[in-house]
Amino acid sequence: MKKYNVGIIGATGMVGQRFSLLLADHPWFNVTALAASPRSAGKTYEEAIGTRWAMKDAIPENLKNMTVYDAVADIELIVSKVDFVFCAVDMKKDEIKALEENYAKHECPVVSNNSAHRFTSDVPMIIPEINPQHTEIIESQKKRLGTKKGFIAVKSNCSLQSYVPALYPLDEKFGIDKCLVCTYQAISGAGKTFERWPEMIDNVIPYIGGEEEKSEKEPLKIWGEIKNGEIVPADSPKFTAQCLRVPVSDGHMAAVFVTFKNKPSKKEILEVWKNFAGEPQKLELPHAPKQFIHYYEEDNMPQTKLCRDIEGGMAIHAGRLREDSQYDYKFVCLSHNTLRGAAGGAVLLAELLCAKGYMD
Repeated sequence: MKKYNVGIIGATGMVGQRFSLLLADHPWFNVTALAASPRSAGKTYEEAIGTRWAMKDAIPENLKNMTVYDAVADIELIVSKVDFVFCAVDMKKDEIKALEENYAKHECPVVSNNSAHRFTSDVPMIIPEINPQHTEIIESQKKRLGTKKGFIAVKSNCSLQSYVPALYPLDEKFGIDKCLVCTYQAISGAGKTFERWPEMIDNVIPYIGGEEEKSEKEPLKIWGEIKNGEIVPADSPKFTAQCLRVPVSDGHMAAVFVTFKNKPSKKEILEVWKNFAGEPQKLELPHAPKQFIHYYEEDNMPQTKLCRDIEGGMAIHAGRLREDSQYDYKFVCLSHNTLRGAAGGAVLLAELLCAKGYMD
């Protein structure tokens, strides 16, 4: 695979910091541009971060002294240095939409961690193992934008990464009628650490703005089909969600209750999970977990602290599968929200797009 020059737009935020670690030694991607807000522009990356570095590992040596650009004002300079960019900016939704389209119209593909374009009908929202075929909509998007190379592709909300990968292959084989999910989401999902958010210690907040709507609507776009130049969301399965913020640094847990159209046995469900692999595994992409879904027989597993970092934080973890009195089955799932759910998922999506030739 050829080497690609890449930029990180929103490099100083928590997801941007995670991008910097994932990309510092990437076998395919070479970071040649960092960008953030005007207050960071002109500073070195280390100076721009200051005391806000939130990762356990140190700032990568090869990025420390890179000059940070203004994500908006320096767009022409940035796109001259890169083949594509990762975007994780903290701006108003309309501003993000405009910014990402501006990069695309400058013939620079955008792999976005932001939610602004998730429901733009010709922008693919991809979990690489599940709906890689949605990359086909990119040609329609290019026609709308009037571009030859520039486009936007997004990853889904971080909370979906825990339960949707476990449900999708079951729906393919047995059909899912309805699903209730309760998510227990880490504070890093809000861009916080315990040092910055001491109120979360010994506390649970039973509300996360916008999360329940995303958790119910986004899976249907992922399940959707391309028709007449747009992605038409599926009508089913029916989802209902409740989302809580819990005192955990990293890792989103989900309690899932599901009813099938054709109820499988427990053994059949476990067999599907064990054997489920997608294009990232077949293509052996650098950030693809070898075993996508890990199932644990122990009653007290998976646990956030013990499991979230397995396979580089890119695996999905499931456990406690059993029959339910109201639904057919219930189980729990776990994923690392800033790796599989955010920066890592975006890097894997970029790897998929490169392997399919969309970045050339």
